[in-house]
Amino acid sequence: MTTFAKQALAGLRVLLVLTLITGVLYPAAVWAVSRLPGLQANAEATGTTLVAVTRDGDGWFFPRPSAATLPASGGSNKGELNEDYTAVVAERRTAVAQREGVSEDRVPQDAVTASASGLDPHISDAYAQLQVPRVARAHSLSEDVVRALITECTDGRGLGILGEPAVNVTALNRALESAK
Repeated sequence: MTTFAKQALAGLRVLLVLTLITGVLYPAAVWAVSRLPGLQANAEATGTTLVAVTRDGDGWFFPRPSAATLPASGGSNKGELNEDYTAVVAERRTAVAQREGVSEDRVPQDAVTASASGLDPHISDAYAQLQVPRVARAHSLSEDVVRALITECTDGRGLGILGEPAVNVTALNRALESAK
């Protein structure tokens, strides 16, 4: 057998083994684990605060808009020079300003720009503070109590230096639910 034939045969064996592992065994294992009792896709049911959970109604803090069509995760490739994107951002800015009873220039950027995956539970402190009066009214709480909850649910900078502090909306809504 020639060297070329030996190498081709070895390559074919590696291809078949890796295809079996990554194409059959791993997906089958993931599928099997996902079918275990007690595991649910809903972040509220599993107790995680790593995923944004949107609740309906004025009594809850809203996460960033999502560019994903759930259950898929993925964003858009539209930039700020795209007219469709600019129109969507303008519509969102108007809607948030009306919902919160403020002028459009007070609406923070993360309130109108979408999260690509729709899974990030974090918003800026500015967006959280904008929502305080509405949420406090809906829960008959003082704004100071709601602001204290925001402080409790604010995550610091990554590694102490990366990014900006951000408010975890899922944790904040759970804290709000407990504060009643």
